Amino acid sequence: MENSMRKILMSLVAAGTALAATMSPVSAASALVENAKNRCIVGEQADGYLGVVTGANVSDELRREIRDINQQRKTAYANLAKRNGVTIEVTAALTAEKLLNGATAGQCIRNQAGQWVKV
Repeated sequence: MENSMRKILMSLVAAGTALAATMSPVSAASALVENAKNRCIVGEQADGYLGVVTGANVSDELRREIRDINQQRKTAYANLAKRNGVTIEVTAALTAEKLLNGATAGQCIRNQAGQWVKV
């Protein structure tokens, strides 16, 4: 049983890394979202999804873009989770780890405690 769980975790880490790579600024986020991330208006969250930083003024267009990206991520997480026999939340959390670690200086991220912090 322990060996089986280890195999699943290793598979998820590899899949999460691949998913994070496909969600690079060039491929997954529009220039609008990237600009908002760089201005600490939008950030990556510990749940694997984009979020609006508390108190930020956000246009309807940006909200739609965030919603679209998060829906694409949810679909990708669901596919990975199904292939690996785990929940979407587990897959999202593993990918979030990569996305949070990949945030560049000046961007904000929302940690496990739910706090927005500037990298």
